[in-house]
Amino acid sequence: MKQFIEIANVTVSYRENIALKNISLNMEEGDFISVIGPNGAGKTTLLTVINGLGKILSGSVKVFGTSLITSNINKIRTKIGYVSQHLNIDPRFPISVREVVKIGRFGKIGLFNHISHKDEEIVDSAMELVGISKLAQRPIGHLSAGEQQKVEIARALAQQPEIMLLDEPTSNLDPKSQTDLIKLIDRIYKEKKLTTVFVTHILSHIPTSCNKVVLMKRGKIIWFGGIKTALNEELLSDLYDCPIEITNKRGRILAQPKWW
Repeated sequence: MKQFIEIANVTVSYRENIALKNISLNMEEGDFISVIGPNGAGKTTLLTVINGLGKILSGSVKVFGTSLITSNINKIRTKIGYVSQHLNIDPRFPISVREVVKIGRFGKIGLFNHISHKDEEIVDSAMELVGISKLAQRPIGHLSAGEQQKVEIARALAQQPEIMLLDEPTSNLDPKSQTDLIKLIDRIYKEKKLTTVFVTHILSHIPTSCNKVVLMKRGKIIWFGGIKTALNEELLSDLYDCPIEITNKRGRILAQPKWW
């Protein structure tokens, strides 16, 4: 497997706050990596670094074997799909689901280029994969939070990325919508085999396709390795500064505070 993402001794700050502290991490093509840790651990900042948006004080980042520098960031980002955790959509904003998904194509072909018939087919395919074809003409602001997040995933897929970054995509959803979205992310990975980085602070939300885990705490990577090894009560208790208990529920391993 070739290295898709190479982060070496990277430090990132926001004014006086150090968000990432001398971190190093390599991700291989086809990996499904979950980044977990408490709030403020630096998980989202790690994604911004991969996506060429973080202001790096020191260290280096390579994506697809190419160093991220000002002259090539935009080209590299056309191959990276990004789904954020915040969807602040005004219900009065007059844009349809299909138009939102089309934005992913403009991210690939350029903002002022013409959408071709092939591009339209790619948009259709992305909506079908995510299961929102019937919503194509609905105003995006009229959808539920779960439906809106599916639209965001379809938009990222329409870009035909080689890397998918998902920043706590289940954070604002009800339990059923969370479960549905996690299953969808699993299904997309199994079909597309996109190199995926999935951020969450909820251990039970880690998709079953995940093969590696990054544990982050206070801007540092404190552990990186296979998911089976990561599901360790001592390791997770240290991560969250509270006693964690691991249980097996219907074949799915869950980790939660012992007092639950």
